[in-house]
Formats: sequence, C-alpha cells, structure tokens
Amino acid sequence: MAIRKRTDSSFVAFDIVYEDGTRSSNRRVPASVLGGLDGDEPAKAILEAQDRDIGVASGRARGPIKSIARSSR
Repeated sequence: MAIRKRTDSSFVAFDIVYEDGTRSSNRRVPASVLGGLDGDEPAKAILEAQDRDIGVASGRARGPIKSIARSSR
C-alpha cells in the first residue's frame, strides 16, 4: 500500500460584515497565505474571490466587504 504524504490543511476562519449590514461567519482562508508583513490583508482578496464564485453559482452577487475579523472559534 502506498504511503500518502500529509499536506498542510490548516485554515483560519473569518467573520465578514458587508456594507449593507449582512454578516457571514466562519469563512475559511488557508493559513499559508496569512501572516508576514501584510497580516490578514490577503484574506480579504481571497474572501472577495469566494464571494464572486458564490455569486456566479447562486445568481445573486454579494455586496462589498466592509470589514473582516478572525472568528473567535
């Protein structure tokens, strides 16, 4: 039987507040893109891309993101 290599599968959960006041909780972003000099800033671009994909699939676009914060869980 072949041995499988483990991949880094750690994620960070974010809570999002949109400009229209709606919220989305526990949205996952790969931990590997966070940190460094930019901190959590790369997460916003990833979450916006996820919103575009969700909007295409559902036929309803999400509004602009007002703020993001790491989830407490």
